[in-house]
Amino acid sequence: MAPVQQAPERQALERWLADALGARSVTITAMSKLSGGAIQENWSLDADCDGGSHPGAQQWVLRTDAPSSISTSHGRAQEFASLEVACQAGVSVPQPVVLCTDEWVTGRPFYLMARGRGTAHARRITRDPALPSFGPALAARLGEELARLHRVRPPVTGLDFLPVPQGHPAQLRIDRYRADLDALPDPHPVLEFALNWLEARKPAPNPVVLCHTDFRTGNYLVDDGALSVILDWEFASFSDPDEDIGWFMARCWRFGNDHLEAGGIAGIEPFLEGYQRISGRRVDRGVLPYWQVMAELRWAIIALQQGERCNSGTEITQELALSGIMSSEMELNILNLIEVAA
Repeated sequence: MAPVQQAPERQALERWLADALGARSVTITAMSKLSGGAIQENWSLDADCDGGSHPGAQQWVLRTDAPSSISTSHGRAQEFASLEVACQAGVSVPQPVVLCTDEWVTGRPFYLMARGRGTAHARRITRDPALPSFGPALAARLGEELARLHRVRPPVTGLDFLPVPQGHPAQLRIDRYRADLDALPDPHPVLEFALNWLEARKPAPNPVVLCHTDFRTGNYLVDDGALSVILDWEFASFSDPDEDIGWFMARCWRFGNDHLEAGGIAGIEPFLEGYQRISGRRVDRGVLPYWQVMAELRWAIIALQQGERCNSGTEITQELALSGIMSSEMELNILNLIEVAA
């Protein structure tokens, strides 16, 4: 994506945007790569549009593929469709603007969305000195937003690419993670044990809903202690709603605030109260440790896959190398959860 900063490539992007937005012209006034985004690249883009559907000065984010990716991540067209559905459902997401699948424009598919305010930096959020004052309200708001998303049930126009589970959603995850684990070169006994434990203790499933499937601190923007928008929809799926809740609660996403079960920002009470207020569903708390084990297992496997890409020489980066050694932490979390659940 970096070549777009050069004049000819930037001009090609400006021409495409003008045509796509029905503008007389589009002038890019500033463009810079945003931090983060191991799986996708995000670029801050300021533009002036002469007429069209978005006239005047615009502040956008251009989202495109990063060099690294994982197989379960959707393409940009699929992610854009999920973002549009979430927006229509009333979830606080960046306003989707336009999708481009023509690789000749920048070399990769991309889409534009409105640029939200605030920070998504998880450790900055969880280390904010004002967290005790804003954390509970933020957790409640996140519960409400997740409940709005979970009101979306299949079939959904535009999301035909998402398979609808025909069996138990948990079993489908177990089967996928077992295959992922088998594909890794080294054995991982704790993760195998976790798979067997999960398979033997599947809870009664809830009706399948649209899940974010990466709903956690670090994937939403906080502006002055309040939720701005929810980001990163590349893993959206139809699944059991408790999968999203378990992922949000998992210790691996508390960023050191282990006592704050709601994403490291608050206790679980305000989050679940916000969720129930919108969904009308009382979450069975006894089921949540099950989905936390599933979350820790999933993240451990992703970390191992990322590390293997570095070890194999496919893509050698410090970020991938460090990801590969994180699985031990998740294994410890799994064993502690299983001990308590037993």
